[in-house]
Amino acid sequence: MAKLIIIATPIGNLEDITLRAVRVLGELHALACEDTRHTRILFEAHGIASPRIILSYRERNEEQAEARVIGFLKQGLSVGVCSDAGYPGISDAGYRLISRAVDEGFEIEVIPGAGAVEPALLSSGLPTSSFTFKGFPPRKPGVRKRFLGQDRDQPHTLVFYESPFRVSALLRDALEVYGDRRAAVCIELTKKFERVFRGTLGELNAKFKDKTIRGEVTIVVAGNNPKFTASPGGGQDDDLAPDEITDDTTDDKSDETPPDEQADVPAGDGPDNNNV
Repeated sequence: MAKLIIIATPIGNLEDITLRAVRVLGELHALACEDTRHTRILFEAHGIASPRIILSYRERNEEQAEARVIGFLKQGLSVGVCSDAGYPGISDAGYRLISRAVDEGFEIEVIPGAGAVEPALLSSGLPTSSFTFKGFPPRKPGVRKRFLGQDRDQPHTLVFYESPFRVSALLRDALEVYGDRRAAVCIELTKKFERVFRGTLGELNAKFKDKTIRGEVTIVVAGNNPKFTASPGGGQDDDLAPDEITDDTTDDKSDETPPDEQADVPAGDGPDNNNV
């Protein structure tokens, strides 16, 4: 029976792919991926034979690509779905297709693998027993503050994805909504120039204020617990020494921001062959 196969792919380091994913990718009849050029890099790195059919599947063409994938499934073909990094359907296109495939009775198989949430959470040093992944916050300040406020009184750790161009705005609003809780800004996880900045929201807000950084960003914020909130006028914890939030960040292949407009949080010296 035809099945829809959801495949997690590396979030940066190409070595972070599972043996099962390599095998399954090489056995597919068709593959729907976020960026076909990006996915071919992964195939070439691991010597994976390309499926006969490869199509682009992203938010911009989600409806049309979804119809093609369902059509392939109805023909009896097994179709894989992957994004550029991590899991399709997690802050990327995929949910609608999966939901429709379930409604139409097709089998769903998930090939687990890399993601940014768990590495960021574990790197943060914040509680891991209970956490909520919030995805990307809204862009508009008022809507973003209301979004953050939904979890103001909850004790669980919060994990966010954010554009490198809006990190400053998110930290500012999080400080206003949550108070001066402990947090971490994780940049380019699993890549050569991975950096994790730990501190209170106040410290991190000052560090990144009005700056644009480069690279993929995951932000972790402590839940509503006095243990993880700075006391007014209480100074820093020993864990939060200033040198922990004055490190370099990453290299990024994005040219969205001209070099003279990018932050004084410098990139690495050169490319990393293990990075997508």
